Amino acid sequence: MTFEMLCPCGSQITYSDCCSPYHTNAQVPPTALLLMRSRFSDFALHNTGYLLQTWAENTRPATLDLSDDPTVWQELKIVRTQKGGVGDRTGQVEFKAYYTLSGEQYVLHETSRFIKTQERWFYVDGVIKAAGLVALLEKQPKNALCLCGSGKKYKRCCGAI
Repeated sequence: MTFEMLCPCGSQITYSDCCSPYHTNAQVPPTALLLMRSRFSDFALHNTGYLLQTWAENTRPATLDLSDDPTVWQELKIVRTQKGGVGDRTGQVEFKAYYTLSGEQYVLHETSRFIKTQERWFYVDGVIKAAGLVALLEKQPKNALCLCGSGKKYKRCCGAI
């Protein structure tokens, strides 16, 4: 990846002006949403140092190896945020992350929780609302209740692809 390419997080800003300053520790993401975007970019780049560094200590895995991960992260869509602003201590970011694996397109729909400690945001954990092949999820009847358990109609939830 070159610094002039668009950032993987979908901001439509160059990587050098978007997530790179966070990945190099030149800046700290001021909101949970920006931390979420920078973590998605790091997953897309198959890096682990920043991911571990921004993971809450009490839920962080001992190791994380993405070097042989065949997943190609393609797009991040933010569904909604709850708190997670500059003055908050906690926040949630609901998102859909699209990726390909073995030539098939998948989506991960998750709500992630974040906590701010010593003026830094950390990822705590996430609740997966839906995950699977985009083609299978798209076959869900639009007026049926969504498979993710949100209580919403599919067309207004995971079907809003």
